[in-house]
Amino acid sequence: MKQGKRCIIVLAASILTSAASLCQEKNYPPVVKDIHIGATNLPIVFIQTLGHEIEKDNRVSAWMKIINNADGVNYDDTTAHHGQTIDYEGYIGIKYRGNSSFTYSAKKPYAIKLLTDSYERGGTKRKAPLLGMGSDNDWALLAPYNDRSLLRNNLTLALAQGYMDYVPQARFCELILDGIYYGVYSLTEKVTRGDSRLDIKKAGVDGDKLTGGYILCIDRNDEPKTHASKYHPTNSAGEVFTDNTIWVQHKEPEPDEITDEQLAYIDGRFDAFEDALAGDNFSDESQGYRQHIDVISFIDYQLATEIANNIDGYRLSTYLYKHRDSVDPRFKMTLWDFDLAWGLPDFDNIHTGYMTDIWTYKNNDAGLGTKMPFWFDRLMSDPSYIAQLKARYAEYRDGRYADVPAVIDSLSTLLTAYGAADRDHQAWPRWGEVIFQNHYLDATTYAEEVAYVRNFAAARIAWLDEQLGYHPTTIRSTKTEGESLPLQIYSPKGIRRSSLLPGLNIIRYSDGNSKKIWKPQN
Repeated sequence: MKQGKRCIIVLAASILTSAASLCQEKNYPPVVKDIHIGATNLPIVFIQTLGHEIEKDNRVSAWMKIINNADGVNYDDTTAHHGQTIDYEGYIGIKYRGNSSFTYSAKKPYAIKLLTDSYERGGTKRKAPLLGMGSDNDWALLAPYNDRSLLRNNLTLALAQGYMDYVPQARFCELILDGIYYGVYSLTEKVTRGDSRLDIKKAGVDGDKLTGGYILCIDRNDEPKTHASKYHPTNSAGEVFTDNTIWVQHKEPEPDEITDEQLAYIDGRFDAFEDALAGDNFSDESQGYRQHIDVISFIDYQLATEIANNIDGYRLSTYLYKHRDSVDPRFKMTLWDFDLAWGLPDFDNIHTGYMTDIWTYKNNDAGLGTKMPFWFDRLMSDPSYIAQLKARYAEYRDGRYADVPAVIDSLSTLLTAYGAADRDHQAWPRWGEVIFQNHYLDATTYAEEVAYVRNFAAARIAWLDEQLGYHPTTIRSTKTEGESLPLQIYSPKGIRRSSLLPGLNIIRYSDGNSKKIWKPQN
């Protein structure tokens, strides 16, 4: 190599290194910057900002590589451990994301789009499957910070898988940004349209194509073309908050893409749903709200929100979506944003976050700034809806929600097996920090924090069991009157039992059908 060319390369490398060093200080680095992973059971995400300062409103080009070895052990020293399995490597567009999760957290979350090249060289959208999740372009790197257990959001999404038509998937990982360890993150699918996400057709401008698909979100009035609900929120006494408006954001099509025809159509369908729910005949089978919403989908959203006592539920990051009428004319719901759930805070002057014996959907009584629409208060006045809610809750409790504390322990084991939780708390020391106004145990170790979440979950579910008439020791037949009744109880290995025992039980009916029932440990 000629001397002049070598000098140019050395100078360019020096400039890039200096720029990266400067951005390290601007890109919200952790308190302690000399943490090293060594070996971890979590995937490692490496991001190089290429000298850019990450922004809140605009994406900048960066380079991302994800290490995820098949044997389950990953190493941050890629020189000493060469040949590791690369799950993804390539350009990304990155920016900060979130509202309260950005403002009130020292550790910032990111929105990421996969790119074919840098923006500066005309890079365009690229899709890829990340960490076993479906192929897509749009991802979130969520940053648990105020949640010192690090697992609340992932816990909710894991529990809800399989009940709703679509629930985002999430994977724990550890992030190294510009050579600095940033801690435990959650690489998470976003609520977007796509073959591996919400499988809804792209909305057109006429005919059946105009009727779908759309994604809406109840949230703040901080996006273009936000639609105002015709109905002000109320409290449980029926008092109307006339100075408070419920806002509907348009997520798909996005505000800069949605046409006037699409905007008029979907806003009109939303208004029709609320009109039916607010009307005198709201519970009528043929004329009421059931023509406008998938009731089980709304129940699934309510159960996930209530079980976790998510104080942001119903009022923020509350997603609805709609297929074309030829597929399904009703609104459905999915889940997002549970980092302030499972007993975490008193926040926004709400003194209910830590409580296990309240209905979250009644939180308008607690003085929230951003309030909830009237929907679930109204739905809970319909005996038919309540009957469906109780039946669906029993399905949850017989299934994935049979032993939530065990799921919490499983997730926390992922975070402690190779020390990821400890590394995160070393980088972001905060055990002595007051987070909002806590009314719960001021944990001083990670184990104490997880124990708090576990105990909250057990108490919360016990209260809901009582409210919704669930008795885990009672065999409930799903059959109608006159059909076969339970005949015998067996273990999963086929050993006959005289009664339900802790763990999984197989109930066999006289007609040959069977059902699985889980009984929690005492």
